[in-house]
Amino acid sequence: MHGEYKIPGGKLVVVDLDQVDGRLRDVRVSGDFFLEPDTALGEINAALEGMPADGGEADFARAIRDRLDHGVHMYGITPEGVAVAVHRALQEDPA
Repeated sequence: MHGEYKIPGGKLVVVDLDQVDGRLRDVRVSGDFFLEPDTALGEINAALEGMPADGGEADFARAIRDRLDHGVHMYGITPEGVAVAVHRALQEDPA
């Protein structure tokens, strides 16, 4: 599944994922944004991995915020923007 979201005034965030047994699997966030440190991308993916697929955008954003260290800087994206891309991926018609 694939979802994209261009954050107003920011950057493009792309989420590719699978849904297995009602849970997010193999979550891969990418895009034209920057993170410091670079390892934060792995933390964002890990925050979403295994979450219930029927969760809402607020749940996805909260999981990302809770997982990231306060020293992480996100340039051009927000946890809420990533959550929109996740939601769009989950709405993709598999047919």
